[in-house]
Amino acid sequence: MTEQLLPVGPADIDAAARVIAPYAIRTPLLSFPVLNERVGAKVFLKPEMLQRTGSFKFRGAFNKVFSIPQDKRAGGVVAFSSGNHAQGVAAAAKILDMQATIVMPADAPLSKRERTRSYGAEVVLYDRDKDDREAISRGIAEKRGATLVKPYDDPFVIAGQGTAGREIAEDMASLGLAPDIVVAPASGGGLIAGVATAVKARYPQAEIVVAEPEAFDDHGISLTAGHREPHPPAGRTICDALMALMPGEMTFAINSKLLARGVTASDKEVGAAVAFAYRELKLVVEPGGAVGLAALLAGRLDVAGKNVVIVLSGGNVDADLFAELVA
Repeated sequence: MTEQLLPVGPADIDAAARVIAPYAIRTPLLSFPVLNERVGAKVFLKPEMLQRTGSFKFRGAFNKVFSIPQDKRAGGVVAFSSGNHAQGVAAAAKILDMQATIVMPADAPLSKRERTRSYGAEVVLYDRDKDDREAISRGIAEKRGATLVKPYDDPFVIAGQGTAGREIAEDMASLGLAPDIVVAPASGGGLIAGVATAVKARYPQAEIVVAEPEAFDDHGISLTAGHREPHPPAGRTICDALMALMPGEMTFAINSKLLARGVTASDKEVGAAVAFAYRELKLVVEPGGAVGLAALLAGRLDVAGKNVVIVLSGGNVDADLFAELVA
């Protein structure tokens, strides 16, 4: 499978960048001496918690919702999400004057549910252990004539997420540096698929590494197996945004070609990374957004003397959990 035959290519990401430019925030690359000295590398953090709605998800959501033809917009949009995609879709729909209905797990952090409603979206709750969120969403979409906005297995969503990787590539080039390793978290895999596509287009020798919670490493398992594999049932993780059972079909078609490997971090290590980001870097990162940083701090990556980029994918953390982690 050549790059041209993959579901999303660099040209799609360039097009998405033009679409979202008037609405999305171009987040910077940040580098901190305290982090560089600790790991012995030049580390750049891509702080997507500074993105509109507090995570990278706005990028892909807006690109997808914007792509809906005008004559199809009256039915609104439906999405299923534990929180960040929900907020991205709700915000995009509000900007484009469309109704949004979001199907969310009842155990999603209260802050994410409340913020989703704050964008004017209707929130429909389901039981994560018993209900089929996709079936619920499809039913609502069919009944209302709405467009279903998937969280990752959609070319417009992947291309939108890839704009983060495009910015990474451009900003590293402006610094006169080539990234040796780029790390991003994955649930369904849309973010890292887009980031990998954009970064590898400019820096083909860069290693793209997926970071996942320990025991929720379906991407790592699938990369080793060479095909999509679910992770074993593993209860819960504080990385609530990274609990997809298996990589997306479309995203894995990309990730299986472009990713080097996977790394994991335990909940304890993720909590320590959240605390480190807050205390030392003055950044608020949600657990799922900090898993790449956690893997770095835990020594899971061979980074000595290298240029490393870590995507901090979001900052929508429950206030009580955050207080507990940084205490």
